Amino acid sequence: MTAKDTKKLGLTAQILLGMFLGVIIGLLLRNLFPDSEIIQQYFTEGLFDVMGSIFLSLLKMLVVPLVFVSLVCGTASLSEPSKLGRLGGKTLAFYLFTTAVAITLAIAAALLFHPGNASLAVEGMHYEVKEAPSLAQVIINIFPSNPIQSLTEGNMLQIIVFAIIFGVAISHIGERGRRVAEFFNDLNEVVMRVVTLIMMLAPFGVFALMAKLSLTLGLDTFESVAKYFGIVLIVLLIHGLLVYPALLKVLTGLNPLMFIRKMRDVQLFAFSTASSSATLPVTMQTAEHRMGADNKIASFTLPLGATVNMDGTAIMQGVATVFIAQVFGIDLSLSDYLMVILTATLASVGTAGVPGVGLIMLAMVLNQVGLPVEGIALIIGVDRLLDMVRTAVNVTGDSVATIIVAKSEGEFNEEIFNDPMASKKEIDIDSLEGNDLTRT
Repeated sequence: MTAKDTKKLGLTAQILLGMFLGVIIGLLLRNLFPDSEIIQQYFTEGLFDVMGSIFLSLLKMLVVPLVFVSLVCGTASLSEPSKLGRLGGKTLAFYLFTTAVAITLAIAAALLFHPGNASLAVEGMHYEVKEAPSLAQVIINIFPSNPIQSLTEGNMLQIIVFAIIFGVAISHIGERGRRVAEFFNDLNEVVMRVVTLIMMLAPFGVFALMAKLSLTLGLDTFESVAKYFGIVLIVLLIHGLLVYPALLKVLTGLNPLMFIRKMRDVQLFAFSTASSSATLPVTMQTAEHRMGADNKIASFTLPLGATVNMDGTAIMQGVATVFIAQVFGIDLSLSDYLMVILTATLASVGTAGVPGVGLIMLAMVLNQVGLPVEGIALIIGVDRLLDMVRTAVNVTGDSVATIIVAKSEGEFNEEIFNDPMASKKEIDIDSLEGNDLTRT
């Protein structure tokens, strides 16, 4: 393949190439130089760690300004308070419903296939539990006492609440509000341009992340909990590739195959970063420019979804709860399972869209039904791989919700969605002048 051919590769192809090369090089280094301190020091914790960390930091750098600015823009454009209430009600109802469906499917699959084996429970098993907030504290923490502190700490729920209140205020002060709204619209275009610039580094960042993962993932733990891994993976795929597309078809009549086709970039980013928040810039661009959702809707539903819609995490929690109960020989009653469904669904509202946070929420769910949290030590070895898959499921659900809400509000361009070429109009990482991805 010549340099010219490589340059013509779309973003999806470049990301896939980066993922493939990262896995291959990581496995080669791992097998050719086992236990090599040079590889560990200069590649695993050196080159690959630095490249991957820089890429993730650049993506996360955009999350707070993107969420705040886009939400202010979207909310300020909604002059009717009733419309904002409808948007919030529809979006939250969809997210909570799909989360409940996800964990119900997970528990049913785990009970059917019985992944837990009492022989796995070993003495001395230990998992250091980080304290999970109570549901009451989660609700209290939604509302910021210091919005500047919320912005600097990246507290997404508080940022969302403050941005919505700020945007509503802008929409209610007439001409002065319109001037402020224009400023935020211009600022939003600047932020989206920064997104385009950072996308130039995506294939290299993904390559480094996958290479490091291939060098560090322990296969011995994976073998011991392969059945658990397989059940979680299957339920995640069913939820992401069957449940979401079915809801999209039933509620909008749109072609689910076209949706899946246009979600490739978002899902690949989510898989490689294992962070809904880090993937948010790509999700927003895709929803607007390739799916056809209006910015007013996408700027509200997607930041909210990256914070509260954690169906993939709920699936992991459902299977893990049954798995751990079976390993320790503890029988759960119907009321216990209902408590797991309720707790995991509500806990998803307080789950941040960052890697690994699902294990903290799992500790909270286990405590609710009296299961030993030490059982988390059994699954922590394979959680990174599952975290990547469930993040891809989470962002898929965010996009489905955005399309459904946008269509119900009459803020959806069906021609863009149905245009096969729109799925090929990927982020131009070669020429920023030839493909303006900002809203006009």
